[in-house]
Amino acid sequence: MTPTRVLVLNSGSSSLKYQLLDMRDSSRLAVGLVERIGEQTSRLRHTLVATGETREQNGPIADHETALKSVAEELARDGLGLDSPELAAIGHRVVHGGMFFTEPTVIDDSVLTEIERLIPVAPLHNPANLTGIRTAQALRPDLPQVAVFDTAFHTTMPESAARYAIDPKIADRHRIRRYGFHGTSHAYVSRETARLLGKEPDEVNVIVLHLGNGASASAVEHGRCVETSMGLTPLEGLVMGTRSGDLDPAVIFHLARVGGMSMDEIDTLLNKRSGLFGLCGDNDMREIRRRIEEGDEEASLAFDIYIHRIKKYIGAYYAVLGQVDAVAFTAGVGENAAAVRSAAVAGLEGLGLAVDEELNAVRSDGARLISPASARVAVAVVPTDEELEIATQTYALVGKNS
Repeated sequence: MTPTRVLVLNSGSSSLKYQLLDMRDSSRLAVGLVERIGEQTSRLRHTLVATGETREQNGPIADHETALKSVAEELARDGLGLDSPELAAIGHRVVHGGMFFTEPTVIDDSVLTEIERLIPVAPLHNPANLTGIRTAQALRPDLPQVAVFDTAFHTTMPESAARYAIDPKIADRHRIRRYGFHGTSHAYVSRETARLLGKEPDEVNVIVLHLGNGASASAVEHGRCVETSMGLTPLEGLVMGTRSGDLDPAVIFHLARVGGMSMDEIDTLLNKRSGLFGLCGDNDMREIRRRIEEGDEEASLAFDIYIHRIKKYIGAYYAVLGQVDAVAFTAGVGENAAAVRSAAVAGLEGLGLAVDEELNAVRSDGARLISPASARVAVAVVPTDEELEIATQTYALVGKNS
C-alpha cells in the first residue's frame, strides 16, 4: 500500500498548528492547535474532521516535544497515529530559507545547519521552526521530513527588485536583500485565481493581497513572483496589525539619538506596537470598523492609512506588471472584510478595477469574483490554504524521490 497521508506542522515560538491530510483527494482528516506552550495555561484543541468531534486538553505543556507527543496521542485515539503505514511524510513550514532554498527540500543535517544559519535574519521564526522539525524527527526518524519555505516563491524576483540600493559587498556579507514572506499563500492564491479565470497560471498576471494580522502584496507574472512587499524581514511593506510597514529608515536613527530608545525598544515598537494597533489601539479589523461606524476619528484615520498603503502597492505593482488580469484578496481581513476590499479598489476605475457591491457583500468560503462582468481587471476573493499548499509540495517531493 502506497502511503498517501501528510502531516503538516507549523511551529511557532509558543504554539504548534497541525493538519493531517489525505493526498488522494486533498481532504483533511484531523486539524488542531497547541497554544501557550511552556505556560501553565497551555491548551490543545483537536478536531476529527469526518465527525466534527472536538477534544480539548487544558493544563501545562512544557515544550514542543511534549506538545507533539500529545498531538500524536490524539491522532492515535482516532486511528491516525504517527506510526501509521499510511503516513508518507511530515511537511514543515519554515519561514526563512534565504536564497539557498528555492523549493521544498527533504530535511537532512545540512538543511538544518542552513536554517540555523539564517536565524539572524529570522530570529522570531526559524528557531521555533527548527524545534518543531527536531521534535518530529525524534518521534519518526525513519519518515521523510520536508521543509517548505515562506521565502521560496519569491526567489524568482529579478535582482532589480530584490536588491536594496546599498553597497553590495556589505549587503552580501550580511545577507541583506528582499526575501519576501507568505510565499506559500501567494503561490496558492495566484494559482487558484488563474483557475477561477479559467486559465493556466502562466497565462495571467495577478496582484495578490494577503491581508491578515501580517500583510503582504505580490506581483505574479505568468505564475512567477516578480515583486513582493515584505523585505529582509516581514516588517517592510503594507500597514499590518502591529507592524509599521514601510518607514523612512532615519526614523530609527531619530528614535535612538533624540528619543533615547534602545535598539530592542525600537524593534518592539515597530514590530509589536505599530500598524493598526499603534495608530488606534486595535488590530482587529472588525473592532476598527465598529468604532468607525460609531464616529471614532482615531479608528477612521487608522483605516484610511491602512487603505492608502494598499492602494499605493496596487498601483506600483500594476506598473511593474504592465498588464494585470486580476487582483486577489486573501487571508483573514482580505477574505472577510468587504469594506476593506471596496475601499482598496475605490477610485481605481481608470486602471480597469471596480467592485460590485452586491457581490462584495456576499459571504462565502469559496473563491469568487466580486467585480462587475464588464470590468477590465477581475477582482477576486480567494481563500488561502497554506496547509494544503505545504502538503501538496511535500507529497510531490516525496513521491518524486520514492
